[in-house]
Amino acid sequence: MPTPYLFDSQWIYAFILNSILITISRKSPLLTRSGWIHAGALGTILWGCLGWKGWISVVIYLIFGSFVTRLGLAYKQRAGIAEKRGGSRGPENVWGSAATGAVLALILRSGIGSPDLLVVGFAASFSAKLADTFGSEIGKRWGTNAYLITSLRPVAVGTDGAISIEGTLASFIGSLLMSIFMLSISLLNSFNEFVLVALVGLIATLFESYLGAIVQNKYKILTNEVVNFIQTAFSACLAMFIYIGFTF
Repeated sequence: MPTPYLFDSQWIYAFILNSILITISRKSPLLTRSGWIHAGALGTILWGCLGWKGWISVVIYLIFGSFVTRLGLAYKQRAGIAEKRGGSRGPENVWGSAATGAVLALILRSGIGSPDLLVVGFAASFSAKLADTFGSEIGKRWGTNAYLITSLRPVAVGTDGAISIEGTLASFIGSLLMSIFMLSISLLNSFNEFVLVALVGLIATLFESYLGAIVQNKYKILTNEVVNFIQTAFSACLAMFIYIGFTF
């Protein structure tokens, strides 16, 4: 784990590496032009704070998330439920997904709090976000019946707050994949941490659906990106609370 002070040569390496990668990748449709610039800033923060393990975790999230977004894209576009820009992510998507993780990484780097606790929160935030992306994109394309999470009333696929069996299963798979990867690179240190992060990722996705059902359409400030931030913050806080309670 990096030493507990904010700036050293690791930040220089992080900036140079991310600048090179963004220059090479900026024409890729994964992100918009400005999205790549913000992703470079995020990548610099994560490598500077957590080293390559934190950085590669978010790269894997981006790859998996972009892949599943493009599954059945033509169908979702015809139905009017596809992500805007054909799934290319902009700055608002980058920070909606990663602001929680970036804040936790900076806190860890400053030397405040338990590193293991903060890493669990970091991991849970991205586990939850990939779970959300898998559930939403798979559910919109292959969900046969959608139900409002608050009442289980049948609603149209793509409705805010709707869940389906297919989407919920996909959410669990997304959370599981992200958690397996972070365990495999030893960002998570034990099987117990892996189980905690995987389960919290799914719970946070259901929580986001609940938010979508009860408040998202009532307040203009609650854009998808703001709700994404709330979901990842909830996931991180819940995982850290359970971690403290059970002293993993």
